[in-house]
Amino acid sequence: MTHPMVTDSINKLRQSKIRLTPQRKAILEYMVESQSHPTADEIYRALSPQFPNMSAATVYNNLHLFAKIGFVKELTYGDASSRYDFTNTHHYHAICEKCGAVTDLYYPVLDDVESVAEDLIGFEVTSHRMEVYGICPDCQELEK
Repeated sequence: MTHPMVTDSINKLRQSKIRLTPQRKAILEYMVESQSHPTADEIYRALSPQFPNMSAATVYNNLHLFAKIGFVKELTYGDASSRYDFTNTHHYHAICEKCGAVTDLYYPVLDDVESVAEDLIGFEVTSHRMEVYGICPDCQELEK
């Protein structure tokens, strides 16, 4: 059974008159079900057994399309490769400085930060992003 977030995304693709290819559906499903923030290369490697003729460029191009539509956010943290996040809810990220793991952080108190910026300093906000850096529990355990 298809995940409801995938179904919503498929409907949005159709409304945008974008053809749903099996590769696009597989990339969406992977993004939703992986519960991680994969790189394009990780997605390519995971899906290549299922789609042996699919190129890495196909994955990159579809991720860029999904980012343009608003399904996916490209996360760049200064390292070599971007990670991609399926965006169904507003959230932040905690990034491990040792292993690079990216964990979602839900903190609704910050949801009004844009209106606060507008009200306090008259700033016209287009978006905001927050990252928390530190050492993840797995890496803390390895250090012991």
